[in-house]
Amino acid sequence: MNGQGSTGNVIAALASFFIPGLGQLLQGRVLAALIQFVMAGILWFLWLGWLVHLWSIIDAARWRP
Repeated sequence: MNGQGSTGNVIAALASFFIPGLGQLLQGRVLAALIQFVMAGILWFLWLGWLVHLWSIIDAARWRP
């Protein structure tokens, strides 16, 4: 996982597409994964969880170590 567009980041973004924060967890960023998973879970009750879900996907795809 070397940077934007790498295979690792694409896989992480796909994982975050299904479960917010899973891509960050695959990248080894446990705190970011936990924050995004909890925020998405809370905000889905207010119909705003899709914002955190999108943020999670984009963050996983653009992350650089």
